[in-house]
Order: sequence, then C-alpha cells, then structure tokens
Amino acid sequence: MLLLTLDLLGIAVFAVSGALVAVRQRLDIVGVLVLATVTGLGGGWIRDVLIGEAPPASLEDWRYLLVPVAGGLLAFWFHPALARMDRLINVFDAFGLGLFAVAGALKAAEHGLGPVPAALLGMVTCIGGGLIRDVLAGQVPVVLRSGELYAIPAIAGSAIAAVGFEYDIPTALVALPAAALTITWRLLAIWRGWTAPLPRP
Repeated sequence: MLLLTLDLLGIAVFAVSGALVAVRQRLDIVGVLVLATVTGLGGGWIRDVLIGEAPPASLEDWRYLLVPVAGGLLAFWFHPALARMDRLINVFDAFGLGLFAVAGALKAAEHGLGPVPAALLGMVTCIGGGLIRDVLAGQVPVVLRSGELYAIPAIAGSAIAAVGFEYDIPTALVALPAAALTITWRLLAIWRGWTAPLPRP
C-alpha cells in the first residue's frame, strides 16, 4: 500500500510539473495533458519494461491514468494563480524526483533485483518521464544540462531505499528518509547553486 501511495504521489507531482512546462510553452489542452501524462508515467513505463512487468501497472490500474490527467487539468485551469512558475516547476519536480526514486527502487527490489540494479532502476524511474517531457517540449533535458545536480540526488535516494530493502528494514522507515534526502538535496542545489563536478578546462 505504501508503494502504491508513493507511486501515485510521484505521478501527481510529476504530472503537474509536466503540465506547467506545457503551459509555459503555450501548448493547448491536448499538449498539456500529453506532457502531464508522459512526465508522470514515462519513467514507470521504462522501469516496468526493464523488469519484465508487462503490461506496465499504469495500464492496468485506472488510478495510474486518472492521476496525471487530474494533475494536468489542475495546472491547465489554475495556472494563472500559480505565481513564479519556474520555482513551482522546480519544487514539484524535486518532490517527484524523490518519490519516484524510492518507489522505483523498491519496486525493482521487490522483483528480485539486487541493490545496485534496483538503485539504477530507481534513478531511471524518476528521470525518465522528465527526460521525455523536455524532449517533447523542445528543451535540453534537465538531467543533461551542464553541471545540473539531478541524477546524483536521485541515485542517492534510490540507493538508500534499495539497501534498506536488502537488509529488511521496514519500508516506511527507509522510504521517507530516502525520499527526503533526494528532495532536500535537489532543492538545496537549486537554491544554493550547487552543481555536479565538471571536467577542468
């Protein structure tokens, strides 16, 4: 139940993030819903295909499709009330990153993968949808921007969740700190201007 809740929360915040990017790009309602859906579900689709779960859970459970549509419509109708859109997109994206890092790693671990592959799939889960979103929106994906601290916080949270599962730590005790680490690290990186290591010129 906790894994489902994390999945749906991650989908919701990523869907709003994707919808706000679409609004900023002046897309119509179809474009908003498409970006909301692929941002919310894209990483999970990639993860489920890689772990051999077919069809993906989001195509079998109506809640997985309802949540991104609801998030997209929410952003479409109420975006004028959302001040400072760039900051909101970053906050929603950070929360989606943390929630999906944990949910993706735990689901991969439940399918029998060890800590390392489970952590990698946790990272794929949380960056996949955003990568698709940015490509469709015609902008450089956040994860590939020079020096952007995005994938590193994601893999850190995923690793904590995967290792915790390996040592049979209760899910609630490992999921919340792992997600909080990723979210906090990402938000601090934005706020303080922290960047990933770059090669020397």
